[in-house]
Amino acid sequence: MPRPFFSSMCSAMIRNVFTSGSLFGACLLSSIALASDDPTLPLNNDDALPSIVLINPNSNTEATHSMANLARHETIGVANVIERSNSSAPPLLTTPEDMTKAASGVVAIGVEAAKDERVVAIIVSAFSDPGLEELREAVDIPVFGIGEEVFHEAARGGRAFGIVTVTPDQGLIESFRQKAADLGYADLYRGTRVTPGDPTQLVQSPKALDAALAEAVQVSIDEDGAEAVIMGGGPLSASALRLQPRFDVPLVVAVSAAARAAVAAIQGQ
Repeated sequence: MPRPFFSSMCSAMIRNVFTSGSLFGACLLSSIALASDDPTLPLNNDDALPSIVLINPNSNTEATHSMANLARHETIGVANVIERSNSSAPPLLTTPEDMTKAASGVVAIGVEAAKDERVVAIIVSAFSDPGLEELREAVDIPVFGIGEEVFHEAARGGRAFGIVTVTPDQGLIESFRQKAADLGYADLYRGTRVTPGDPTQLVQSPKALDAALAEAVQVSIDEDGAEAVIMGGGPLSASALRLQPRFDVPLVVAVSAAARAAVAAIQGQ
């Protein structure tokens, strides 16, 4: 049975999402409205609040801004979100080699950010969490990876979860299985469902993307037994917002999960 979920932001989308530097789980969330499009977001930082630094491991500043705005929906009244892009990396990270190379830039940005006493948490905003462990060792404040946190949220309460993505890359799919195992969720992970067709074409049509993802989500629920479904990165965040009212199970978005985890840490939960 459908249920109410998000407000009018569910219909917000960014055109040409493929060119923004995000495609699938190894990449970054980019399909969200800009702050100027959403009157519920504060236009200016509150100097009385602490700050969370969101690091985009690639150099696409538009994607960074979009991800930061998604995080801001979770941090209003608790913390400012400061956005940083990794200018030393390409605008699109698509391979394990790209992620490895991006890690050093993530660590450098994070170490510099942590010198500011107003910064109380850092979010590494790529699904594969490049540089996450290294940055945690280098700073004394909490560091959250969107890939790690989306698994924690999906598995909360011991619920079974699946992943939906738009790319059939077997290395990516295996990385999902490995991350579930590494985090202790092997018994809860119900596998990954991939939409058919060319993902570069699919992400350019919100209507087609929504239809393909809705079908994959339904299969994950009906055939795999998923009680929560992770939207496997890239341009899937906006679709998740639009599709959520159709499903009783949560469609979990990685940046939102990490932002909520950061807020909980700040509030001492």
